[in-house]
Amino acid sequence: MSEEGITPNAKRLLWAGFMAILAAGVGFALRGGIFDNWGKEYGFTAAQLGAIGGAGFSGFCFGIIVGGVIVDKIGYGKLVFVAVLCHILSAFVTFGASTPDNAYNMLFWGMFIFAYANGTLEAVANPLVATLFPEKRTHYLNILHASWPAGMVLGTIAGWILDDKMGVSWKIQLALYLVPTVLYAVMFMGQKFPKSEAAAKGTSFVEMLKPVGILGALVACYLLSLFFGDIFKGVSPDSAKTIGYGIGGALLIAVAIFTKGSLGSLLLFVLFVTHAIVGSVELGTDSWIQNITGNLFTSEQGKYLFIWTSAIMFGLRFCAHWIETTLKLSPIGLLLVCSIIACIGLTLASGMESFGMALIALGIYAIGKTFFWPTMLAVVGDRFPHTGAVAMSIMGGIGMLSSGMIGAPGLGYGKDRFAGEALKESNPAVYEEYKATKASTFLNLDATSVIGLDGTKLGEAKDAKERTEAQKAVVLADQAGDRKTLKTDAYLPAIMAVIYLLLMLYFKGIGGYRHLKLDEVKA
Repeated sequence: MSEEGITPNAKRLLWAGFMAILAAGVGFALRGGIFDNWGKEYGFTAAQLGAIGGAGFSGFCFGIIVGGVIVDKIGYGKLVFVAVLCHILSAFVTFGASTPDNAYNMLFWGMFIFAYANGTLEAVANPLVATLFPEKRTHYLNILHASWPAGMVLGTIAGWILDDKMGVSWKIQLALYLVPTVLYAVMFMGQKFPKSEAAAKGTSFVEMLKPVGILGALVACYLLSLFFGDIFKGVSPDSAKTIGYGIGGALLIAVAIFTKGSLGSLLLFVLFVTHAIVGSVELGTDSWIQNITGNLFTSEQGKYLFIWTSAIMFGLRFCAHWIETTLKLSPIGLLLVCSIIACIGLTLASGMESFGMALIALGIYAIGKTFFWPTMLAVVGDRFPHTGAVAMSIMGGIGMLSSGMIGAPGLGYGKDRFAGEALKESNPAVYEEYKATKASTFLNLDATSVIGLDGTKLGEAKDAKERTEAQKAVVLADQAGDRKTLKTDAYLPAIMAVIYLLLMLYFKGIGGYRHLKLDEVKA
């Protein structure tokens, strides 16, 4: 076996997976760039926009978990076909948004289907690359996921030209992700796929799921309960939370029965919890950062900064193996260092006043977040080969669902809360004039209810060539809310750093970190 992979077409499959995730990155960046279009056109609050953006993550969870469960049984090719169909369907649903009355639902479900397709593709690409390159999982999974920031760069540039320069409809802009969709479909077409080590040796699905067990399912089911609670809020507001927790509890019981009461691996449980934080701090922040920087500086500078951070991530993800060997870091050590760097970057970003400082602060943050997602997947592949695609897919689903239910809505809620508080404190009369008609909450908790700023009125204040005193106060309050939101966000990588330090001590106590072979572990 060489680093070229275990099959002759290993590199072809790697780059097909690269193109598939690139399609997701292009769509993600285009969506982030048109958030302001949606806010102005339909009068959404920041929390509503956060919820729509969150659906662009939540559907991913269902795609990757369902796909991860069945991929070893039905084969990679069939799942790729499902993903292509969902990517196309997503475009039609999203483009159905036409009035303020139907826009929220059409955009929400369009983004959900888009994310489902992305999740299905990662259910294919992650275990596929981990299987193809077992000796260098961290290296090749980082290369695979370099496509994400590459897609964000391409999507941002395209949106910048079409939106800011040419004024093209947001629907035409968003349709561009269909181009890499066609390309990955062609690249996967007719290819022969290997099976994971566990599947090749006949490991049953129950055996693959046992290491996840009740503990691992608890993390996923809690996030699913938040998702279903949010979905049923429009149908039955009074009992939505109860319904959500009921569905999550039923799924947890089902896993317990299916695995015959297996508690699961404590290490895998910790990795799942940590990846939930990864999803919030990386993708949740990414879903808002272009909007925040465009607000603190100019829209054009916000796009420059987004391209800057994405380009850093793209380049560095090809260097994971070199960094590990040069600095003699284990994957856990790499994650620890990155958490500290990300915390520093976000803290600096909360105080950035100039474009030059923004380049430095967000550049530091970009370096920190670069290796989180793919390296976490590599750790699961290294330590839990007996779970096949299951544990890796569930962890990816947890990360994305956390982005959708905690990260993106949480930052939107933070912007509403801190901006509203800032304006209420500086000018109560203007706050009464500009406050939103709907309250914003976090995690469906009534105790978190706050009144932010009206999206349409805020947009008018930002666009005004000569602002009134009231509009000036509103814009300054909105910027203050953005800064405080970033400062609060910096606590997440700080928590991650503590967890990774404890994991380093754990591995040191058992003789050091190394990737395990299937015959070294028991399901």
